[in-house]
Formats: sequence, structure tokens, C-alpha cells
Amino acid sequence: MYITETKTGTILSRVVESRRAEVARRRRIVPETVLRIAAGKADAPRDFAGALERNQINVIAEIKKASPSAGVLRHVFEPAALARAFERAGAAALSVLTEEENFQGALAHLRDARAAVELPALRKDFIVDSYQVWEARAANADSFLLIAAAVEDAALADLLAMGRELGMEALVEVHTAEELRRALAVGARIVGVNNRNLHTLEVRMETSLELVEMIPDDHTAVSESGLRSPEDLRKLRAAGFDAFLIGESLMREAEPGAALGRLIAGVAESGRNSGAESSDRSR
Repeated sequence: MYITETKTGTILSRVVESRRAEVARRRRIVPETVLRIAAGKADAPRDFAGALERNQINVIAEIKKASPSAGVLRHVFEPAALARAFERAGAAALSVLTEEENFQGALAHLRDARAAVELPALRKDFIVDSYQVWEARAANADSFLLIAAAVEDAALADLLAMGRELGMEALVEVHTAEELRRALAVGARIVGVNNRNLHTLEVRMETSLELVEMIPDDHTAVSESGLRSPEDLRKLRAAGFDAFLIGESLMREAEPGAALGRLIAGVAESGRNSGAESSDRSR
């Protein structure tokens, strides 16, 4: 996720406002008590955190139809088929966009993708209210995204704790050192560093490299945005990242699963060519 400046503020602030209004609308249609009952009947959560800690190339493969900057990425969009292709290619987990207005997502995409595979699935959305966490669990999500820039510290802590009560460890996304300090202060255990500049939309892999040293060794570090080549992943893994969230570059491919397979194989090959490497963060 990212934000950029506009004359009326930021995309993030407008999207968050829109999501709050949408939550209010949904509450009128489906009361939270109904969601709680549905969540209680959902499948047992899969181990999202554990999937990112394997001693392998751990890719969270993202399923999304569109983005605000790129428009429609896939006109033929079949979440279940994409999920199966990613699982065959060696993905560690899935990320599924559920935000409707800007990404053309839906909770149904999450349900369909997860039902098709054995992988854990993250709900990627602008989560700003406990209602959305109940929605996520009712849709069989195993994790969900929290964007540090989108919520205050108290809400961040509350949503993180609520997820844990429901068996879901959230991925907390940060873009700056200050956001990372906030995330760690409220107890985030899975930290995602977004490489996209929030104001210029410039993607700098250096953002991950600069912030990874601040992430404690016993936390899971995820690099996000702009990751395209085996060399990108090899360099970030050597710096200490445990996992990589990759979406747009795969969604643009004619065969996203095959593209992911080539990427993972390429990391192994580049690693052999460059010699042994450590994925531990040294302090």
C-alpha cells in the first residue's frame, strides 16, 4: 500500500475515510454479532507467521486485480487459479486485496483463493476498525495488514491484540524509521517495510536495507514493493529479511505462477554463484 500527496490531502487519508464510511454501511447490513458467529465457524487459522520463517525463499504472493497507479492488471482474474499456481511455484503464503474502490478487490477473492490451497492467506486492505478484523476471520483469513501510517498507536495496538485473540498475527507495514519504532513499541512481531516513497511514489530498495537493522532478530522482517529480480531477493535476504511480498510484477505476467517459480529458482542460482550467505540480522 502507499500514499501520495494530492491537493485534498493524501490518497491514504481519503481511502481511510472511505473505508470508515464503508464499515459503517456494512455494519448496518451485517451486525458485528453476526460476523462474530461466522468467525466462530470459520476454518482454523493457518500459521502465517511460521510460513515466513522457513529456511527458504519465502514469498508472499499477492493476488490483486488492479491498483490506483497501474489500473487493471489482469482482465481475466481468477483468484483460485492464481492461488493454485502460486502454491505450485513455491509461495510461502498469499496476500489477497479486498479493497473494492481502488483495487477492485473483494472478500470473496480471499475466500476463493484460500479455499483452493493449503497456504495461509493475508487480507490486504486498509484495516482501521475491529469490524474489518471480524470480517477477515469470518472470510477464513489467517492474517491481515495493518498500516502504521493509517492508524494511531492505540488503535494499532488494539487491532494487533484483537487479531491475536482470533489466532491471526498481523503484518504491520511501515515506511519510515519513526513508523518502525511505533510498530515495535506496540508489539508488532511481523514487520513489513514498504520500499515505495509515500510522497513521490519512487521505489527504493534502499529503504528496506536502511530499516532492517532496526528490526530485532526475533521478529519476522518482510520487504515489500518493487521486488522484481532474483538479485533483489538475494540481496535483501543476505541483509536479514525473512520474506518478500511481491504482487504487481507477478500480476503483469501472462503466467504469474511460472514467473514466481523462475524468480525463486533464480535466487537459489544467484546464491550458488555468489557463495554462501547469512540471513541473520546482526546487531
